Amino acid sequence: MSDRQDRAHGCPDLEMICQRVQEKSVSYDRYNFSSRYNDFLKAFFDLCQEYDSLDDFNRICIAVPLEMTGLSCALYLVDEKKNELQLVCDSERGVLDPPAPTPAEIHLQSEAYETAESYIVPIYSRTIFHAPPEDSAPKDWFLLEGTSRQNRIFGMFEVKQLAALTSLDKFFFQKYCNRIGYNLHNRLILIQNIDHLKFINNLVMDIEHNIIVPNMYFKHIFNQLKKKINELEELKTEMSQLVMPPEIQQKFAENVSHCDAIHQEMISYHQELVKHHANISLFLESLFRREHFKKGHLVLRTKRCFVEKEVILPQLEHYASRLRAANVSIERPLNMLEEEFEILVDVGLLSQVYANFFSNAAKYASEVVDHHGQTRKAVAYGRELVKNFPEPGKDGIKFNVFTTGPHLDADEAEKLFEEGVRGKGSEKHPGTGHGLAFIKHVVELHGGKVGYEPTREGNNFYFILPLPPSTTLPVPEKL
Repeated sequence: MSDRQDRAHGCPDLEMICQRVQEKSVSYDRYNFSSRYNDFLKAFFDLCQEYDSLDDFNRICIAVPLEMTGLSCALYLVDEKKNELQLVCDSERGVLDPPAPTPAEIHLQSEAYETAESYIVPIYSRTIFHAPPEDSAPKDWFLLEGTSRQNRIFGMFEVKQLAALTSLDKFFFQKYCNRIGYNLHNRLILIQNIDHLKFINNLVMDIEHNIIVPNMYFKHIFNQLKKKINELEELKTEMSQLVMPPEIQQKFAENVSHCDAIHQEMISYHQELVKHHANISLFLESLFRREHFKKGHLVLRTKRCFVEKEVILPQLEHYASRLRAANVSIERPLNMLEEEFEILVDVGLLSQVYANFFSNAAKYASEVVDHHGQTRKAVAYGRELVKNFPEPGKDGIKFNVFTTGPHLDADEAEKLFEEGVRGKGSEKHPGTGHGLAFIKHVVELHGGKVGYEPTREGNNFYFILPLPPSTTLPVPEKL
């Protein structure tokens, strides 16, 4: 074993790459390209890094062989909108704007071929992404019969003066076109990503202008509605004090009673609207922050808060009707509110963590027989202090959400917080498998970790957050 092999030994990934390096070295010796062709490739790669635009790249593809070998060339690329091959650049005219029609003798083919005067080589790139299924290929996958589903055909490269080409020259231009395809693929991906970023930035501004700002107007409407409800209350009071002739007194009293019932319903609806709006506004603000899109990841806005009072209870109230409809009882801890202390969290994002937990409880909690022999279908929550988290000498706090039901399989539990994973028996419930992955992402942004543990009569889903250094823990009452 060589010294290089010895150093790579024990690291399978590195060893695999080293093996490929050795294979490439052998291939290069077999190719036996001249120094001129080696300089050819160096010039191509250097110029590709120097120029950014797609038009300049097309010029480079033609200019390098012209200057290095004196051979005239032409570049033909597929216009995906028109689904046809077009001449975009050649040695005589440079970049053609608009592109020119393709001569009859030039056509797409997966292998190199010859015409009377030229050597034609396909340009393709092996994509880094998985190819789509046969029946769902998007329009930007231009594929030929007999080609791999992972080979995207970009176009054809024409090397003129066929009589001047040796077999080694032809082989070299095949390799050259591979490098054109690789670079073209990367440039197209870069352009696509830039376009996506522009779209996202514009979308964020649209959301802020057309959704978040108008959403604030609902507060004004709710205030106006509240005033009208109060006016109705005053009118009801005035009407109840009116003296009516006996013959209409009973009917009038019934109408006043009916108005009172409508009034109470309006108060209830108003309260539900205000709470629902506050919850949706919180989620909109926390998910569509401009910082998220500027940074390319979720950005925390932390503040000190009492988790049960400001996060858990509002979400529990929001999901209370859904839990009742599923016959899931809510079991609150006896001591959490009395002993609660402030911690540093992003209220909007942590609220969505609990929203996902309670939504799952409404869908997946199932009935069990408890240790007293009674049937039980419930969701419970709580918290406990954890020592030595996230490192020795520091403290953390573990937040638990328990639901009754059978334990998860070990294999299922191990992958529970991965994106797209759903538990067994979840097929009858709507969902994408994103909720627990979102929870994991948010918790880890806070410097915490998530987990699952089977417990008596059900399953406990938890997350642990580090306590801020200045947090003052409650002193237990003396008995």
